Amino acid sequence: MEWEVVIGLEIHAQLACKSKIFSGSSTNFGIEQNTQASLIDLGYPGVLPVLNQEAVVMAIKFGLAVNAQIAERSIFARKNYFYPDLPKGYQISQYELPIVFNGSLEIQTQNGLQKRIGITRAHLEEDAGKSIHDKFEQETAIDLNRAGTPLLEIVSEPEMSSPKEATAYMHKIHQIVKYLGICDGNMQEGSFRCDANVSLRPKATSKLGTRTEIKNLNSFKFVEKAITYEIARQEELLNEGKEITQETRLYDSDTDETRTMRTKEEENDYRYFPDPDLLPLEIDKSTIEQIRSQLPELFEAKVQRYVRDYGIKENDAVKIADTIELARYFEKVTAVFNSDNKLVANWILTELLFVLNRDGLSIDQLGVSPESFARLLQRITDGTISGKIAKDVFDSMVHEKKEVDVIIQSRGLEQISDVSEIESIIVEVLETFPDQLQEYLDGKEKILGFFVGQVMQRTQGLANPSVVNKILKEKIKNK
Repeated sequence: MEWEVVIGLEIHAQLACKSKIFSGSSTNFGIEQNTQASLIDLGYPGVLPVLNQEAVVMAIKFGLAVNAQIAERSIFARKNYFYPDLPKGYQISQYELPIVFNGSLEIQTQNGLQKRIGITRAHLEEDAGKSIHDKFEQETAIDLNRAGTPLLEIVSEPEMSSPKEATAYMHKIHQIVKYLGICDGNMQEGSFRCDANVSLRPKATSKLGTRTEIKNLNSFKFVEKAITYEIARQEELLNEGKEITQETRLYDSDTDETRTMRTKEEENDYRYFPDPDLLPLEIDKSTIEQIRSQLPELFEAKVQRYVRDYGIKENDAVKIADTIELARYFEKVTAVFNSDNKLVANWILTELLFVLNRDGLSIDQLGVSPESFARLLQRITDGTISGKIAKDVFDSMVHEKKEVDVIIQSRGLEQISDVSEIESIIVEVLETFPDQLQEYLDGKEKILGFFVGQVMQRTQGLANPSVVNKILKEKIKNK
């Protein structure tokens, strides 16, 4: 039997608020364990939560960015379950009336087509603490610094049909929250992670199969690998006539497989009910429109502007605008060096990205400011150095943290453009290789590259190639 894959994602984005969602405690990452959890976060009796308005604004921004509806009235609910890192014995979340609902976005499928993926809802909730299993032998430690950190849980419709589509959707959400500035998207620190719901059903049928949920996937690679494994596992069971158990599973990256964590709970197991300590959240239309007016330029609009105003190819614009950090860097470079936007785009997409990938750096870690990068390109266009030499200079700028002009001067890399100096070298080359000169005169025009190479060798690569070519042709023509 042929099976159709059905995938839905629940993405948890930690909101970039300075304080927690219901208390004034700091949300800083990497602080000493259990030092930034207030009495509210710890679930002490007699304390009341106060909603962080900044988190509300961020949730609304996300909703507007994905063309969703914003609820004028939403309610916080208690999700009841027991776990060591949940001090209150319940999590404050939203259930029946979330702040954001009925949105959508488009992803590009493997065959290059656009596919719409619905977003069922996005709701505000508090994060739990963190269980640490590797600090003590046969004991689990609990760090409650994360307890109460504001989360936006983004729930998709089950409309993805392959691991690649799921990864593309997750990447798009990641891109949106970073463009909006509402989440730093740092997967290593757990501020952007997802749960994947996977099920199979016979092709050409509409009833959903029994699903499994793969928890806490914190990289695009893990999402794709975990779903790929789970599809194969379920397909094997179904082909053997066995049933799929509805359960929560974990992905083990070492063995590249999923394994059972616990039997999946039903929603009624959580005994949701409205939180009596929090009033309904009411948002008027004027507030929504005010927030809409503050939205930044998003990916699609940025790509269109780059093509229209900077004159670069759409494919290049898409690559540059893919991350907000690279887009900002590009714009800052072109603000200083605006004589050749295509050269800027080419250098960013080749040399800069090559160095970042090779050295495992982010833009922030590069150590070369946009202004310094612009000066490097200026030295190419004004003939101070060649493009080939510029690549070595850029590498030195990254590793030695020196300015372009300092490197050029200290190493004597300035390009030779003096006509008389180049002429004398060309005359010497032509006299040294008379046989090759005759071959060129007989019609072997490719020999010209040989002569250029000889000149460059004698000048240690510092001769201006365009000047060399021009003078060479003139000298040979007069033979």
